[in-house]
Amino acid sequence: MKASLWYRIVGVIVLLAAAFVYLFPSLTSDLPEWWKRFLPSNKIRLGLDLQGGTHLVLTVDVDKALENVLERTADELRREAGEKQLALAQVQRVDKSIEVKIESPEVRSAFEDFLRDNFPNLAVADSQTRNGVAVFSLKLTNIEERRLREFTVEQALETIRNRIDQFGVTEPIIQRQGSQDIVVQLPGIQDPQRAKALIGRTALLEFKLLAELPDAEAYLSGQKPLPPGIEILTGYGGERVGRRVEKTKYLVESKVLLTGDAIADAQVRPGSQLEGPYVALELTPRGAKQFEEITAANVKRRLAIILDNTVYSAPVIQERIPGGRASITGNFDIKEARDLAIVLRAGALPAPVHIAEERTVGPSLGRDSIRQGLISVIVGGSLVVAFMVVYYKFAGVLADLALILNIIFLMAALSALQATLTLPGIAGIVLTLGMAVDANVLINERIREELRLGRTARAAIEAGYERALPAILDSNITTFLSGLILFQFGAGPIKGFAVTLCIGIVTSVFTAVVGTRIVYDWLLAYRKMERVSI
Repeated sequence: MKASLWYRIVGVIVLLAAAFVYLFPSLTSDLPEWWKRFLPSNKIRLGLDLQGGTHLVLTVDVDKALENVLERTADELRREAGEKQLALAQVQRVDKSIEVKIESPEVRSAFEDFLRDNFPNLAVADSQTRNGVAVFSLKLTNIEERRLREFTVEQALETIRNRIDQFGVTEPIIQRQGSQDIVVQLPGIQDPQRAKALIGRTALLEFKLLAELPDAEAYLSGQKPLPPGIEILTGYGGERVGRRVEKTKYLVESKVLLTGDAIADAQVRPGSQLEGPYVALELTPRGAKQFEEITAANVKRRLAIILDNTVYSAPVIQERIPGGRASITGNFDIKEARDLAIVLRAGALPAPVHIAEERTVGPSLGRDSIRQGLISVIVGGSLVVAFMVVYYKFAGVLADLALILNIIFLMAALSALQATLTLPGIAGIVLTLGMAVDANVLINERIREELRLGRTARAAIEAGYERALPAILDSNITTFLSGLILFQFGAGPIKGFAVTLCIGIVTSVFTAVVGTRIVYDWLLAYRKMERVSI
């Protein structure tokens, strides 16, 4: 028995030492360098309600994503029909459908077979004849539309998460809410406007050729209507005004030669003092091959690099460019260049996002929350400690020591798991204090019953722990399972409560059942205790 007792004592001492190692960084702001190299240095993370920061609800424009898909599908349908030598009079997107016009009667049945074999994601929503021309209205199938809606929100969620991770926010909360909303919480953020601009930027990168038209000024000024396949975009490239350059207009061919999908990496590079830093792009192998073909076929023409319909630069292609490298200039400052590199590395959003709700929590409110939370823990804990000492005497003192041990293990576990402590989490800690003494109350009442029956101290203690254990496990396991359900299906504040509750249940059962039992066994083995003060 003495050997097993010492094993348990050593085990608790080891756990206490580990708890100290994980808690020490949270207790001091000046860690030794050797500690940072060899031991954990992460502090307990504070949530948005304690640290302050920004809370955003973003709505993903899923309908716009569906329109983009239909636009690309229409282009693909037109190209493949041409390869199959199907004479289609017109293929265009109209709202949320693709309208196909066929003049030749013999092509109609062939078109339906072609559609079924090559575009199973499209269904004929309507077909009619107008002035001898067959008009088909094609829509995405219900299954395909649901899949695209789900995929768009999930892709937007992942893209936003990647951007925020590179932005450097500690412990952000990014999760889906409803069918097309995304909740973003940024604890401790110091520049919410920059964060919002970074999150909401669509970052659609396109490479297009500038149009070569005579009398371009007449088109730019609106004196002449634009020819088909030509558009006007605004961008940089005019006269310098201070740090930036004046916006100018460009005539651009609508055909997209290359998109941001071809980008493998984007890094900020220092430029000349006159132009400032620029963003260097590295293309994927497939993108590098396409870029080489584009530059080889368009030597001496200007290639526009367009981000979100803004022309950032339009250099002249002097020669074929192999190697898959390009750059974006635009008289950036270092912060603008860094943010642009972040959104290009993280990828383009599949659809625009709009800020539906915004709340900013100041650090003063966080300090007030921490102060009030600590007061609630101290007051609640003090009342519990006082009650246990008065009602259970020495057994109550042991219960209070187990309570202190429980809080130490709980906070160390939060630090080790890098969980976020929130205001609801503090409420979970307060509830854990009650759950912890509940186990000790069950044990102490069982010991009292055994002593009333005339049992010896050793027999009463052994029987008390043995008979109280099933009730302790039953109540704590059911509460632990409830906490897991709250964590799985709850939102941010509910998750914070569930985390501290579940961790606290494990530590409270350990300290109540194992910690206090070690003290009793030591007293029985080495102090020959004959009476129990309870």
